[in-house]
Amino acid sequence: MDRAHERAARLKLMAFDVDGVLTDGTIWFTADGDVMKGFSTLDGHGLRMLQMAGIELAIITGRRSKALEQRCANLQIERLYQGVEDKRAVLHTLLDELKLDATQAGYMGDDVVDLPILRACGFSATTADGHPLVRNHVDMVASRPGGRGAAREVCDFILAAQGKLDAFHARYLAD
Repeated sequence: MDRAHERAARLKLMAFDVDGVLTDGTIWFTADGDVMKGFSTLDGHGLRMLQMAGIELAIITGRRSKALEQRCANLQIERLYQGVEDKRAVLHTLLDELKLDATQAGYMGDDVVDLPILRACGFSATTADGHPLVRNHVDMVASRPGGRGAAREVCDFILAAQGKLDAFHARYLAD
């Protein structure tokens, strides 16, 4: 964890996959063909804390979803990239735009399609139920499954590595 801690301390950009990370991976279709997804409020608050701590957020996902667009609007996440086949290319575009290098970027994914971007980042994470190959190639494996607080666990880890988590908790413990 020392290596993961050091890498997380450098982050200025953190990006997330959606299906299997911010959701449990289940995709619900209505009779009309609309897609429904469930998102954890724990994860959502973790993402907001990263933003409040000055870490840029991005969502980079292979699928498209109006539900995801609504969730990102709710969380004020402006960098939403949907229908992406080459996630690593999007990462490099973001790094150029933000004038960052790869050591300052992180990604959380759960499946083998995420390996190229996970391996291109300074910090990488997956869920407890992420694919075994992915779990073997990341800096951090959350103890919780996708859509059930795994992203929050990673957000808390990043904030702790940067010495910012206690200040967030103190807000809720003050009298």
